Amino acid sequence: MDYAQQQRSWGRHAPSILAVIALHILLGWALVTGLARRVIDVVKAPIETKIIEEIKKPPPEVPPPPPPKLAAPPPPFIPPPEINIQVPVVTPPPTITTVTTVKPPPGPPPVARPTPPAQPAVRKEYKASYRVEPTFPRRAIQLGLSGKVVAWVHVKPDGTVSDVEIKSSTNNIFDREVVRALSQWKFNPEPVGFVGEYEIVFNLKD
Repeated sequence: MDYAQQQRSWGRHAPSILAVIALHILLGWALVTGLARRVIDVVKAPIETKIIEEIKKPPPEVPPPPPPKLAAPPPPFIPPPEINIQVPVVTPPPTITTVTTVKPPPGPPPVARPTPPAQPAVRKEYKASYRVEPTFPRRAIQLGLSGKVVAWVHVKPDGTVSDVEIKSSTNNIFDREVVRALSQWKFNPEPVGFVGEYEIVFNLKD
């Protein structure tokens, strides 16, 4: 018998055919009993997923900073050598002194300076270069009063009056007018100021 006839023999392929038929019967039974649906339900069940975090690598180690450079210490102090210089001693020349026993001639006699005449402490009725006469007070005219006032006029070196001082008065109604008038008087300038005494008489005529 040749090889082609051996392959066409039914008995040789019977086990394979029976296995295929059994598999189809098993699948038909599974469909009828619902086994296939359970398998599909199992497959349809939610699948849990987990996110796995990536493991981070540790940062590379930073090398420590280099040690600071220390400056070199300064060199030790070496004092300069002492140099002794001899200073020559200079002797001064001898001083020649002469002693004379002859007295010098007398000098001229001192010249006496003329002393200015002493001015009195208070000048009475000293003439002024500019005068303002006091006016009779209207109140005194109304009252019919007469009077007399003695006043001191303090004069500065430039000739102006710095103050008028009432020394005596028969009635103070005349004092204000005397002060007003004498404060405007002018005198010739002098090196030193002075005080002048003046008597002002207020006589009411008929």
